[in-house]
Amino acid sequence: MAEPMDRRPPTIALLGAFDTKGAELDHVQGLIEQQGFRVFVIDTSVAGDGHASPDVSPAEVARAGGRELDELRRLHDRGTAMDTMVRGAAIVAPQQWGDGRFDGIIALGGGAGTAVGTAAMRALPFGVPKVMVTTLASGDTRAYVGGSDLVMVPSVVDIAGINRITRSVFARAAGAICGMVEALSGLATSHDPAARPLVAASMFGNTTRAVDQAREILEAAGFEVLVFHATGVGGESMENLIRAGQFAGVLDLTTTELADEICGGVLSTGPSRLRGAAQAGVPQVVAPGCLDMVNFWAMDTVPEKYRQRNLYPWNPQVTLMRTTEEENRELGALIAHRLNEATGPISVFIPTRGFSELDIEGGSFWSPQADAAFLDALQTDLRPDIPVTLLDVDVNSPVFSEAMATELIAMMSGRPTRVSKSK
Repeated sequence: MAEPMDRRPPTIALLGAFDTKGAELDHVQGLIEQQGFRVFVIDTSVAGDGHASPDVSPAEVARAGGRELDELRRLHDRGTAMDTMVRGAAIVAPQQWGDGRFDGIIALGGGAGTAVGTAAMRALPFGVPKVMVTTLASGDTRAYVGGSDLVMVPSVVDIAGINRITRSVFARAAGAICGMVEALSGLATSHDPAARPLVAASMFGNTTRAVDQAREILEAAGFEVLVFHATGVGGESMENLIRAGQFAGVLDLTTTELADEICGGVLSTGPSRLRGAAQAGVPQVVAPGCLDMVNFWAMDTVPEKYRQRNLYPWNPQVTLMRTTEEENRELGALIAHRLNEATGPISVFIPTRGFSELDIEGGSFWSPQADAAFLDALQTDLRPDIPVTLLDVDVNSPVFSEAMATELIAMMSGRPTRVSKSK
């Protein structure tokens, strides 16, 4: 944990390749120092001379990444060099932050600089202020941001000199990182003994009522609930924070991202989903919320192979596709496999009258056969000691929300209790 700011001057880490962006990085350093902050320099130069006296040298970053700097220079292989510095930055930054060397971080870069800078930022805990000034701050930035809370600032023009555009961009970015660090100095953190225990919950538009109902129960019991939108990045953020030890429990009511994972939808989290709580031993209650649907963008973006499927235009930008019996069997097996990794308290709840607002009797996605296929595969492959509770209601029923919330509260207090169960 970084050293409290009242024990030393507030410090901003400035990361970048001083051999190619020296003038720009020096300019930003001056802006930060003008605001009364100390600058901690992490130099990622490879090709030429970098900062005269960095706090972390390019050689240290390269060594952390698995190679010597002299070797990288002899190779003249840009790909190898960038891969090494990306890996090294992701090791060095959290080490230095953990030693209390800085309170926030800012980096500048084009393609390579952004890869290195954001790798360092993604490796830092949630809540550490992070600003990346980049030429790539538009379009698909998921590869750079991932589940992190880093902020990308568009450079507008290339980061090549101090001019009327970059001068303004750099001034605002330097002000932003200093302001973020200063703002945090007065906030309570998760280590504040007065802070309420945190619970993570996953939600989608089709399970909003369920999560809102459960959240009210959990908050009344003294917990603070952080709700994550199950949009791929939302699930990734939740998993990252679970692994970081931020939560007392997890209400994973909306596992829809797994349907996108197996069907090629646009909101997949990938193989990390549903593993954080299991591997960290955090109490978790899991449900198949919205596993009846796969997400695509506008109707004309749906892959040709799915055009004849049961499609529902959720809005002009989002199209939902009903999962089949076979896909639900695959989902049941996948969820069982991941939950079988659990090292802590875990319970599964199944609403037998539908998995979403659309998967109810008379609804567009109502398919008891598909839902039954999921349950059969889940129960076949799930560890015998993991309880499965079946409730004859749909996922948004207050009965279902109350049962899940009550079970999670009991788990977090060390006394789990079941409404009913079937295996």
